[in-house]
Amino acid sequence: MAWAAQAQKIKGSETVLPISEKAAQAFMKTNNSHKVTVTGGGSGVGISALIDGTTDIAQTSRKIKFSERQKLQKSGKAFKEITIALDALAVIVQPSNKVNKLTKEQLEGIFTGKIKNWKEVGGADMKIVPYARETSSGTYEFFKEHVLGNKNYLSGIMSMPANGSIIQSVSQTKGAIANVGLAYLNKSVQAVSISFNNGKSFTAPSVANAKNKTYPIVRPLYYYYLSTAESLVKKFIDFSLSSTGQKIVEQVGYISIK
Repeated sequence: MAWAAQAQKIKGSETVLPISEKAAQAFMKTNNSHKVTVTGGGSGVGISALIDGTTDIAQTSRKIKFSERQKLQKSGKAFKEITIALDALAVIVQPSNKVNKLTKEQLEGIFTGKIKNWKEVGGADMKIVPYARETSSGTYEFFKEHVLGNKNYLSGIMSMPANGSIIQSVSQTKGAIANVGLAYLNKSVQAVSISFNNGKSFTAPSVANAKNKTYPIVRPLYYYYLSTAESLVKKFIDFSLSSTGQKIVEQVGYISIK
């Protein structure tokens, strides 16, 4: 059953999901002996699936953790890491919110629960309702590390399984704030300009601002695979890194690495 060897699975990050889905569709059109199936679930879910052998590629929006690396090493599994795109992580609020810029310190205060009302950051007298992704999400981890300085999110923060559900909740909740991958931004929410230099300059999330390095919350998006699976996944990985694959990255709304 030689054909079965050409079926490959990609699993993990909801942020990377739109890239993988579009790339898989385009790839299968020109490589009809290959069947690529793509599912989400979060970066942690993808890497767990790689460890237990239920996916061929883990798509992630964060680097592999030390503990995950150890699990792979313990079971004698060598792996490879490929950066396939960049993402500007956007902080979003409900469009009626007058607050359109925040500093790193203010974001930390909001998401750790120190700042509870929008009037504390120049907005209306209204309760702040922060949303986060689930703990298995790379977005949750990356934001905690790079924006909250590894401080814990406030206890009882509303957690959402996917970027789509975060967008929906923020668009419908007056005091809401959250963060999503750049490709998920739409007119139902408002992106906030961010300052990482104590309010000296504020920058909005965009492809251009990520490329010229003025937007401060930019992260790589990854594919991880086991070295033993290289012959199976190489053609798809090469396609993702090709000019066609990188055009797909930009069409989806992320930043190409080429």
